[in-house]
Amino acid sequence: MTLNGTLYDGWRIGDKCLSVGAGRDMKIFVVNCGSSSIKYQLFSMANEVVLARGVLERVGTGDARLHHAAGNSDFETDVDAPDHTAGIKLILDALVDGDAGVINSVDEIAGVGHRVVHGGEELTHSSLIDDELMAVIARNADLAPLHNPPNLAGIAAAQKAMPNVSHVAVFDTAFLATLPPKAYRYAVPEQWYAEHHVRRYGFHGTSHRYVTLAAAKLLGKAPDDVNLITVHLGNGCSMTAVAAGKAVDHSMGMTPLEGLMMGTRSGDIDPAVALYMISQGLSAQEVDDALNKKSGLLGVSGLGNDMRDLLAAAAGGNDRAQLAVDMFVYRIVKYVGAYHAIVPELDAVVLTGGIGENSRPVRRGICESLAGLGVVADEDRNQATIRGKTGPITSDDSPLGVWVVPTNEELMIARDTQAVIAASAG
Repeated sequence: MTLNGTLYDGWRIGDKCLSVGAGRDMKIFVVNCGSSSIKYQLFSMANEVVLARGVLERVGTGDARLHHAAGNSDFETDVDAPDHTAGIKLILDALVDGDAGVINSVDEIAGVGHRVVHGGEELTHSSLIDDELMAVIARNADLAPLHNPPNLAGIAAAQKAMPNVSHVAVFDTAFLATLPPKAYRYAVPEQWYAEHHVRRYGFHGTSHRYVTLAAAKLLGKAPDDVNLITVHLGNGCSMTAVAAGKAVDHSMGMTPLEGLMMGTRSGDIDPAVALYMISQGLSAQEVDDALNKKSGLLGVSGLGNDMRDLLAAAAGGNDRAQLAVDMFVYRIVKYVGAYHAIVPELDAVVLTGGIGENSRPVRRGICESLAGLGVVADEDRNQATIRGKTGPITSDDSPLGVWVVPTNEELMIARDTQAVIAASAG
């Protein structure tokens, strides 16, 4: 009985066509806790409708602010949220508020789905949360020190507020647990892997899994029969090679720093560069800060990390902005070539994320650069497919299609939560 890409008690996890609970209105509360923020959505799973969504920012700062949207109600207000426990209570109060609420009681919530960044090698599928699972998430905190601790804090706060509700952890790393050793191992001393768990884990897995399932349906393929290259392009960027519905390679590594050029992250770099800069007087922390927060589009352009701003600057003749855009596209195309060699019988390349879904110039550049692989761009389709629209941006006679499929990580978490709860009930 597994949850990772195969049938689980008759239901395919994350697949709407086989989702459980059809015919009754199960409400799932999805929570994504950062160190100082709580993002949330409440779903009605009968039709997979978002009843409410919002974000509580600056938790623990004495200057917290809640933005809550539900139906025709959309408001922002200053609140007192000294910690995640207080923050969760504020959000639940908003959900049942007489004016802005969408449910009469918190008891209407059937389950809570928690985004957890790192499951390590032990947690490879979405699971009910218990003390043992919490301990494993805590053990993996060294691998995601900025994410797993606040994820744990959010779980504890939600469990305190809703002790009689099932809570489910959905891991960003889970979809990527199917990478074979030849893809996830680094060519470093065995001791590094055996004792320190140095290997490729990958991230954005929930997004890659969502668009894999969605693309399979669009292409008329079974989820376990689709071959794709999925490309998540936002401020953070990653790519996954998918063969027979399973991830077989991925661009991010032990941390989200490896792989594609990103908004402020360098992506692939000679590791000796970090050592060289330390020898030149920078501290290890300064190098880490530079590679994660001052590199990528920001570092090359000197202007910022927003692709829209860089495209405008490049159109106005800014050479550094143009170089940043060119480098961004080039690295994506290079990875497509590598992953096409790994998965030769490709059904499509799938673009998602804020840039993938909306940046026509970047998508045009990708398609034009992939002409050697048989991609035939269709600019009319490229122009039309934005703002949440799904579809190909290549012509019907293109040997290799490039599709835009908007991601929905929160819905993926809600689907998993619903299915895990139903399966656990027998």
